[in-house]
Formats: sequence, C-alpha cells, structure tokens
Amino acid sequence: MLLRAAKGEEVERAPVWLMRQAGRVLPEYRAVRAKSKNFIEFVKNPELAAEVTVQPVDILGVDAAIIFSDILVIPEAMGLPYQMIEAKGPWFEKTLATQEDVDKLIITDGSNLQYVYDAIRLAKKQLDNRVPLIGFCGAPWTLLAYMVEGSGSKTFSKAKKFLYTQPKLAHQTLEKIAKSSINYLLAQVEAGANLIQIFDSWAGVLSPEMHKEFSLKYMNMICDEVSKKVPVTIFAKDAHFALAEIKNSSCSVVGLDWSVNPQEARKIIGSNKTLQGNADPCLLYASFDEIEKQTKQMLNAFGKDRYIANLGHGLYPDTEKEKVKFFVDCIKKHSYTKTPQTLHA
Repeated sequence: MLLRAAKGEEVERAPVWLMRQAGRVLPEYRAVRAKSKNFIEFVKNPELAAEVTVQPVDILGVDAAIIFSDILVIPEAMGLPYQMIEAKGPWFEKTLATQEDVDKLIITDGSNLQYVYDAIRLAKKQLDNRVPLIGFCGAPWTLLAYMVEGSGSKTFSKAKKFLYTQPKLAHQTLEKIAKSSINYLLAQVEAGANLIQIFDSWAGVLSPEMHKEFSLKYMNMICDEVSKKVPVTIFAKDAHFALAEIKNSSCSVVGLDWSVNPQEARKIIGSNKTLQGNADPCLLYASFDEIEKQTKQMLNAFGKDRYIANLGHGLYPDTEKEKVKFFVDCIKKHSYTKTPQTLHA
C-alpha cells in the first residue's frame, strides 16, 4: 500500500511509517542494541541491524520498514571515518578544509558498504513481503556539513563558510558525495530496497539560493538516477522555501516537517507528487485524546490521495511506546471527511 501511495495509485487508507521508528522508544530495540559495544559496531552487524529494522513492523504495525543504518556511512566509505559519541552525536577526527583533503576522498563504488546490503537482504527475508523496505542516504549537503564542521552544530557556520569561501571546492566535494551516494543507493535497491529517502537534515540553515545551488542540485543528481529504479522521497527539513524548486525534481514523494501547512504545500507542489508527514514529534507527549484529535486534523488536511502519514521529523527517544502505537492506530482506523479540513501550520 505504501508503494502504491508513493506512485500515486489508489489506496484504501493513508499508509504510515515513522522516522526513527527503529530506535530507543522501543525497549525491544534497547535490548538488541545492548549486544554491541558501540553504535557503529551495531550498524555494521547485519543480523542485529536487520532485527531492529523489522521490530517496528511487528510491534507498532507500521506500513513500511526502513533499514537501520546511519547517513554517515558514506563519508566513512569515502575515507573520512567518524565516531558516535554517546549523548553528543557524531564526531569526525579529521575534517575537510583544503583541496588536498578533498582529493583524498574516494568516490566509493559501494562495495565497502556490503554490511548494509546484507542487512537489507536479511530484513527482506524476515519481512516476507508484508511491507516494503525503505533504503536511505543523507543529502550531499548534509553530509558535507558534518565532514567540514566535524560534528553537529546549531548553525553549521564553518560548513557554510566553506561554501562561501571555497565554492569550487565545495562543488567538487558535493559531486563526489553524490556519485558515491548513487552507487550506494543503487546497491541498496539491488539488495531489495523498494523505495529510497534522501535526508536533507540541515537544509534549513541555507538560504533559498544557497540551497538550490549546493543542496538541491546534488539531490536531483541522485534522484535522476535512482528514480529510474524505485520511487524516491526528498525530505528537506526546515526548507519550506524550497518546495517550489523540489516540485521540479524527479522524486516521487516530498517529505514535510511540521512547520508546513498541508494545503499550502499541495498548492505549491501540485498533484503529481505524493506528500509525506507531518505531525510534530512532540505531539506524542500529549494526552491520548489530543493525539487523536490532531492526528485526525492532519489526515483530513492532507486527504487520502497521494499521501503517506508520518511525523515531521524523527521520534524522540523519551516518547512513550504506547503513544507511538496509538498514533499509528489512529491513522490506520481513520475515516476521511468528504472535503479536506483547513489545518493551520
């Protein structure tokens, strides 16, 4: 059903999946995670990654699985390894600053990411065609931001400085990342991924012009190749300003964060793409009654056609498992009104 929705085909209800659904909201995930000494070792264990990929389908009843991995496997495969510091996030010992740094990066053919493909094949076997499996990568700009900054940041000013002061070098880097990502995603599809999502997590720190030049251009490179095989979703967080440009992408699905009004997004994007989103993850801290009320409003605002229900970003780790399941159940049992309701962003 989710694949049909992505392609614009008729569905009986809105399909639903959740970003970060395989994660710390599930005690079952935490039990499996404890089997590895660190996050990166966990990601590189196909058996464990496949197990937690399938968990949300069995436990939450979502309509798709998404392979458990990390966007930063691409920088590592290109020659820039990272660490995941507990309670702090990713950290790169070496960062990009000079032409020499960029010249050392390889364009990976994807063969050094075999552990991801193995996890996909194992997960597909366990899913047994119950639901589709989503593969993913980070947008080239988002990956460059980490590779230059060295860690997460509120502003990514160091990475943005790189774009402004060394634009030619930035484009060289982004092209290498994009080509690596294409090879990686096509291998994911070959392993069994049914659709792909590109996470442009730091889109919102760029101006509209900079996003068009340094982010969307390279996501489009990826979309143009991968969409020949499977539907592709672009999720550009905090980039409502980019919707008119994303409209012209070869992607099939546009992910929306919670700051975007569904009707306004539909007016901008038109009827030829599927919309995905966009409940505020913090809604799941509310009472069950409030979750149900706002979920119904969201569903009626989007309408059933060309729509995939989701959050506007990933689940937060302290969210109650029962409320996540309740949110999914609300979507699955919803009866639509005849005309979409107005929903204010």
